[in-house]
Amino acid sequence: MTYKETCSYLFTQTPMFEKQGMSGYKEGLENSFALDKHFGHPHKNFRSIHIAGTNGKGSCAHTIAAILQECGYRVGLYTSPHLVDFRERIRINGQPIPEKYVVEFVEKEREFFEPLKPTFFELTTALAFKYFSEMKIDIAVIEVGLGGRLDCTNIITPILSVITNISLDHTQLLGNSLEQIAMEKAGIIKTGVPVVIGEALPETRPIFEAVAEENKAPIIFAEDQPEVLKAELQFSNMIYDTRSYGKITGELCGLYQEKNANTILWAIRKLEDAGYLYRFTDDSKSPSKGYEIKAGFKNVCEITGLKGRWQEVSKNPTTVCDTGHNTAGWQYLSQQLSQVKCNNMYIVFGVVEDKDVDGIMALLPKNATYFFTKAKNQRALSEHVLHMMGQQLGLTGDTYPSVVEAYEAAKSKAKANDFVFIGGSSYVVAEFLKNCV
Repeated sequence: MTYKETCSYLFTQTPMFEKQGMSGYKEGLENSFALDKHFGHPHKNFRSIHIAGTNGKGSCAHTIAAILQECGYRVGLYTSPHLVDFRERIRINGQPIPEKYVVEFVEKEREFFEPLKPTFFELTTALAFKYFSEMKIDIAVIEVGLGGRLDCTNIITPILSVITNISLDHTQLLGNSLEQIAMEKAGIIKTGVPVVIGEALPETRPIFEAVAEENKAPIIFAEDQPEVLKAELQFSNMIYDTRSYGKITGELCGLYQEKNANTILWAIRKLEDAGYLYRFTDDSKSPSKGYEIKAGFKNVCEITGLKGRWQEVSKNPTTVCDTGHNTAGWQYLSQQLSQVKCNNMYIVFGVVEDKDVDGIMALLPKNATYFFTKAKNQRALSEHVLHMMGQQLGLTGDTYPSVVEAYEAAKSKAKANDFVFIGGSSYVVAEFLKNCV
């Protein structure tokens, strides 16, 4: 098979939650353990950091990976979903897994795994762990796919666990209350392994405390002693005044990154305390305290290949895309959009139907023109439904059958001093980046 044919096989022959929703989700770790045993338990050949949470997992995972790479480690990074190319999910020191490796993995191993009928994510996780092991990485940053307790990444025993935050998302799978979702996410807490909680709520804090105590896992609530003392958006960067590392410039400049930065810095502190942070044996590589940390924050996209986090793709008009895709994310995005200085704002917008669509749309700015659309995804909500809901909320706009058509229409109307935003769903951003940038 070619690489393109292999990707088509993975996307169509294995159940995939990202495309199919509930029918693409399989509860339980039986397949993950079977695949892990077949490949010789590859995850035991490298250290790992495990990251769960409703929002911010990707930004935290990429930034921690960038910092570790700056510290001299050979770093594996496993995240989801991809935006343009499947290989974005599996990287070593920022380089995607080779096409040849993906093709040979499927061709060689399909006789074993096809009878298991694994999901797309189960198979992809096994591929990542095998690749990381064979490439002899030092450490992997592993992002949970969905939930935590029953996520197929949860066969690892990391050196550090991180839970960014909890909000109501994927309720059909994880539970209808913050407490239930927190219990699922807390499933990544392992015996004796430190855990950093980025943000806690009155409903979730007792859950985390109880699970940590049961597992004798040292627990840190990052909000209790903030590392980030002040955050300010300057031009196209976030500037952080921090407790331990002085002033840090962050390449990721969404307003929500302040919370992520605090979580990241506490994770780094715990790694530093445990002696895992610096690999260099002399001071020649570290001209100042926290140099590698600052470099990781400042150059995270270049170092890791991260895309889609308040990403400015062009100027005149300024055009930005962001993968914020649920109500919690849009609470920050709507605030940031309200601060944009422009003549006219044009928003290319689409969502998937299993999100809190009412909650998201209630947060959309009224002073924009909308280009309602849908991604090529079975879960995508009809652009006509979005248009109707928008009219009820006083939103002005029209419908477009594809992301490309919606963006082209917005682009044709926008002048140099206008602002174009593309988002609402990771899949909308993915199609935009793949076809329009």
